[in-house]
This record gives sequence, C-alpha cells and structure tokens, in this order.
Amino acid sequence: MIHKLFTSPLNLVVKIGEQVKEEVDKELYDLDQIQKKLIHLQMMYELEEVSEEVYKAQESELLARYEMAKKREMEQWEDLTQR
Repeated sequence: MIHKLFTSPLNLVVKIGEQVKEEVDKELYDLDQIQKKLIHLQMMYELEEVSEEVYKAQESELLARYEMAKKREMEQWEDLTQR
C-alpha cells in the first residue's frame, strides 16, 4: 500500500509524458496534417495573406517535416516487415 502511495504520482507523470509525446509526434509526423498545412499555406499565399518570404520559409519547414515523417513511416514499415 505504501508502495502505491509513492509510485502513483510517478506513474501519472509517466502517462502524461507519454500522451504529450504522442501529441507532439502527431503534430510533427502526421503526413495528413502536414499536407493540410501545406495546402492552407498555399491558399494563404495565393490570397496574398502571407508574403512570398513567409511562404517560402514556412513551405521549407513543412517540406522538411514531410520528408522526415515519410522517412520515419518507411522505417516503421521496414521494422514491421522484418519481423
């Protein structure tokens, strides 16, 4: 019982940390999310809501994230198929 008293807060922190990591991974590596952001950015640029400089900077960042996400997806696929 005393063991639970001391480990419960730690377990809660670990679970919260795992949930935060999942959300961050989803934001950084979700291909659909990145594609939607690229489309939204393109629309904002075409409607002249962002400058060309801002557009190119954000597009570069999103494309780099897309490449990283795609690479990560391929690595996960390879790991699954090798088992």
